[in-house]
Amino acid sequence: MSSARIDSWAFAVRLFKTRSAATTACRAGHVRVNGERVKAAQALHVGDEVRIRAAGFDRIVVVARLVLKRVGAPVAAECFVDLTPPPPPRETIALVAVRDRGAGRPTKRERRELDKLRALDE
Repeated sequence: MSSARIDSWAFAVRLFKTRSAATTACRAGHVRVNGERVKAAQALHVGDEVRIRAAGFDRIVVVARLVLKRVGAPVAAECFVDLTPPPPPRETIALVAVRDRGAGRPTKRERRELDKLRALDE
């Protein structure tokens, strides 16, 4: 086997929960192979770099082995080399002010506190 479809391979090595989710991600442009956006039927070869955009972060893997059928987690881990950098610390992720539903408009004091919180992010 010299090539495989990108959506079936990503599903088989457990990068997506379902094959339809992998196909949808390809259609939306969240999957790149060697830096180029691909369609779901794009041929994938050993050594290709795959970037998957999910939850605001990129997952970078290099294809080590091609599989067509879904395999167990230990075998799936051997099918790619994960080059994803570690996620940023939680402190650097922007804080979002959350108000209780039905609390109404913020008071002047609450608005000033929100403005201070937003100023820390910039």
